[in-house]
Amino acid sequence: MATFDGIIGAVREGDLIAHFGNPLIEQRRLASGEALAPLTDRVLIEVAGEDRLTWLDSITSQSVARLRAGDSTELLVLDPQGRVEHAAGVLEDGSSVWLIVDDGDAEKLAAWLQRMVFRSRVTVTPRPDAALVGFFAGGAAESRTTASAPNGVPLIWRDPWAHVQPGGHQYAAEAGHPAADYSWSIAVVDDAGSLAGPFAGALAAEALRIAAWRPRWAREVDDRSIPHEADWIRSAVHLNKGCYRGQETVAKVHNLGHPPRRLAALLLDGSDVVMPSPGDAVLAGDAEVGHITSVATHHEDGPIALAMLSRRAPVGELVVRAGETLIAAAQQVIVPADAGATADVPRLTRLSRRPAGEDPRHAR
Repeated sequence: MATFDGIIGAVREGDLIAHFGNPLIEQRRLASGEALAPLTDRVLIEVAGEDRLTWLDSITSQSVARLRAGDSTELLVLDPQGRVEHAAGVLEDGSSVWLIVDDGDAEKLAAWLQRMVFRSRVTVTPRPDAALVGFFAGGAAESRTTASAPNGVPLIWRDPWAHVQPGGHQYAAEAGHPAADYSWSIAVVDDAGSLAGPFAGALAAEALRIAAWRPRWAREVDDRSIPHEADWIRSAVHLNKGCYRGQETVAKVHNLGHPPRRLAALLLDGSDVVMPSPGDAVLAGDAEVGHITSVATHHEDGPIALAMLSRRAPVGELVVRAGETLIAAAQQVIVPADAGATADVPRLTRLSRRPAGEDPRHAR
């Protein structure tokens, strides 16, 4: 994994570069396009070979068969029950597909892909030493970044979360989705030590991600997650492509059912010095209705969080239990309780509701 050892002033938490002294200032600079964020918690996987696009298309949730050089998208790998197993950003450069993966998922995803090759003309190669930096497009940070281009196309992934992708669907009902200006990009660079500041740490990048309601494998995914719960069909699922593992669940929930849980954004009471942690319980009255998945301090909104809630959790004020402290939380609905059931299927009258004595075989 790239260490970015040449960057001075980094405050580290293990391998993660958390900040450079002032996360809120870094956050403003990052949001304005001025700062670069070294991403030591992401890993690059290269998928090469003539069949790479059609092969990935057949085993993942996204339609990638017709990607052209320079195109970016996102995919999920689902289990047979439609639960999320892996997630990756996707960048095609004309010769290889480059997958950008959370570090905790990279080894397992690469191993699974290698097992799925069979007779396809594909090679899967993890690139753990690749240096990745994040920035918001259109600012000074992008102009200071020279991306690696091993096959002639600069390796810059453009996060598709800003807009509903072809074949996707948005459950969030907000007229002004907070992702509209989320022009997050990730570049692969050859020489991490030569990068020029200002820099921003992971705390800044995470706060802006949470504010954009953007799900992430390392935070929002557990062993029960399906894409609908986090509004992930918006960017990572193509509803009209061919068959793939887990497709039946995706279609059934989207067309006929409702996801059992729903992602919500929380604006936390900042009057207490205590901040919740991922996994902390979310309460409605005395009942536990979900848990925190991500939390940060935003430079404008203060303490914010994402939470995975039961579909039946009430809309309105909630409480987060952080140890012995109870924190009031104003809820912003991301995935509404009635998400899904998009197919206009007429309901059949149950036999038990027919008039007494009526034989259903002769009903008109």
